[in-house]
Amino acid sequence: MISIQNISKQYAGRELFSEVSFDVRQGEKIGLVGRNGHGKSTLLRIITAKEEADEGRIIVPKGYTIGYLEQILNLTQETVLEEASLGLRPTEKDAAWKVKKILSGLGFTDEDFNRPPAYFSGGYQMRISLAKVLAGEPNMLLLDEPTNFLDIVSIRWLEKFLKAWRNELIIISHDRSFIDSVTTHIVGIHRAGVRKMQGKTAKYYEQLYMEEEIHEQQRVNDEKKRKQIMEYVTAFRAKARRAKSVQSSLKRLDKMEKLDKLDNINTLTFSFNYSPIDARKIMDVHNLTFSYDAKEPYLINSLNFSVDKHDKICIIGKNGKGKTTLLKLLAGRLNPISGKIKTHYGVLPAYYEQANTVELNENATVEEEISLSKSFQDKTTVRAICGAMMFPGDDAFKKIKVLSGGERSRVLLGKQLTIPSNILLLDEPTHHLDMESCQAIALAVRDYEGAALIVTHDEYFLNEVATKLIVFQGDEILFYPGTYEEFIERIGWKDEDKKPNVIPAAMKEKKPDDKKNRAAFLALKAKTLKPLEENINIIEKNIITFEARLKEVHEELIKASHEGNGARIAALSKEMNSLNERVNELFNELQTAMDKHETESRKFIE
Repeated sequence: MISIQNISKQYAGRELFSEVSFDVRQGEKIGLVGRNGHGKSTLLRIITAKEEADEGRIIVPKGYTIGYLEQILNLTQETVLEEASLGLRPTEKDAAWKVKKILSGLGFTDEDFNRPPAYFSGGYQMRISLAKVLAGEPNMLLLDEPTNFLDIVSIRWLEKFLKAWRNELIIISHDRSFIDSVTTHIVGIHRAGVRKMQGKTAKYYEQLYMEEEIHEQQRVNDEKKRKQIMEYVTAFRAKARRAKSVQSSLKRLDKMEKLDKLDNINTLTFSFNYSPIDARKIMDVHNLTFSYDAKEPYLINSLNFSVDKHDKICIIGKNGKGKTTLLKLLAGRLNPISGKIKTHYGVLPAYYEQANTVELNENATVEEEISLSKSFQDKTTVRAICGAMMFPGDDAFKKIKVLSGGERSRVLLGKQLTIPSNILLLDEPTHHLDMESCQAIALAVRDYEGAALIVTHDEYFLNEVATKLIVFQGDEILFYPGTYEEFIERIGWKDEDKKPNVIPAAMKEKKPDDKKNRAAFLALKAKTLKPLEENINIIEKNIITFEARLKEVHEELIKASHEGNGARIAALSKEMNSLNERVNELFNELQTAMDKHETESRKFIE
C-alpha cells in the first residue's frame, strides 16, 4: 500500500488541493474523478515523484513498484514486440508470450509485432506504451485516461484485464461505465479537497451533492439566525433592563460559525437548437460505397439504412474501419463512389468533428469564434452559449491559442448550438471532456427532439443514448435496430469469442460446388430480386419529383407572402400539405420495399 499525507499543490497562485490525505490499501482499485483542471493528473505525477508537492509527503514501502502510463512517448526499439517487452521484469525477459497476449488485446495483429513503432499512429504508439506498463505487473498501476486512444473493442479488453488485476490501481477516465466496472473505490477531488469512498461513481456524486445542499441550507438558516440576533441587539441595546440579554446574544453571535457561500462550479449544461421537420423518415442510405484509394478494398461497401426523425444511432467499432468516414459522407464532406444518400428537403444538419479544432482561429477569442458560426446570433445569445460551454464572464475573452484540447472541443460544440438543426452528426463528442461534461452531452443528445448519428467508444454514452447501432466489425458493417445492451447480449464482438455473429455472415453468398448449380442459383436470385430493385428505383424517382415540386411551392409561397396574395397563399398551402402527405407515403412505401428486398436477399445467403 501507499499513503498520501497532507499533500498540497498550487499553480500560479491557484490552489489545486490542500492537505490531501488518503491511503491505497492492498488490492484496492481507485477511480480518481474530478473536473478537468482540478489536479487529477498532477496528483498522479506527485505519487510517481515526477512532480513535487508544495507540502506533504508520499510514503511508499521499500521495493514497491509503480507503473505509470505517461502521455509523453519514448519509443526506442526497432519493433513493437521489443518495445513492449522492455516493460517485463528482469526475471521474465523471455516471456514474449505475455507481451503478445497484451498487444493482441490492445488491437495489434501478429504481423504488427515485427513492425517498427514509427509505422503506427500516435494513438497506437500510446497502446505500445500501455502494453509496456501492463507487462511489468507492478504493485500499483497509475493510468491517466487510457481509454482516450483505444477503440471500443480494446476498451472492453482492458476492462476485463483490470477487473482481473490483483494489485493496486489508480485510474483516471471520463468513461463512467468503465470506472464503475474496474474500481472498488472512488477518490474525488472537489473544491481543493479529496474524499475517498467505497462504491461506484453514483454513490460518490449523490453524497457530494447532498452534503453541498445541506451546507447551503445550513448557511441560509445561520444567516437568518444572525440577522434575527442583530435585530434584537439593535432594538434593545439602549435599554438597561435588557443589557444582560443583549450581551448574551452578542456572545452567541461570536460563537456562531460563519459558513461561506460555496463558489459556483461551472457545469456544462445546454440543449441543441432543434428545428421541427414534418417527416417521419429524414434520411435514406442506399448501397453506399466508398474508398479513399481505388486500388484498395472498399472501406464502406453497399451500406443500407434509414434514419427516422427521432433515431439516436451510435456508430461503433475498431479504429481505422471507417466510422468517421461514414459521418463525413453523411455530412456531405466526402462524395461516395456509388450509392445514394437521400435526405428530406427540410433536413438541417449540425456536424461536429472533434479533430477540426485545427480550423479554429488561434488569435480569436472564444466569443468571436462562436459568433462566426453559420447562423447569425446577437451578442446576448453568443454570451449565453459561452456560459453554457463553461466560458462565463471574462473567460469568453480567452484566446483560442491558450485553450486546452477539452476547451477547444467545447468551443466547437458551442458553435453547433447556434445552428438550427433536426439531425446531429457528432464525431466522438465526449473526447477530452471530464465525466460531468460527458454526462451533460449524453443527456442533451438523448433529450434532443431530432435525430442523431454519433461516433463513440464510451459505453456509458452508448447505454444512455443509442436506440440503434451501426457496427463496424471485421470487414463488415451491420445496421442493428436495437440498443447497445441488446447487441452485446444477442450478437457481441467477434474478438471477444462470444456467440458467432450470424447477421454480418449473412452478407456472404452461398457458393455451390459445380458451375451448373451456380448458374441456376444466380439466375433465380436475379429473377427474384430484380423486380424488387426496380420498384425501389421507381419509388425513389417519385420522391425526387415530389420533393422538387415541394421546393418550388415553398419558394412560390414566400413570393406570394411578400406580395400579400391571399388566394395564392391558400392554394399553395393546400398543395404543400398534399405534397407532404404524398412524400411521407412514398417514404413508407420505400421502407416496405427495402424491407421486402432485404428479406428476399437473405434467402440467397448463408
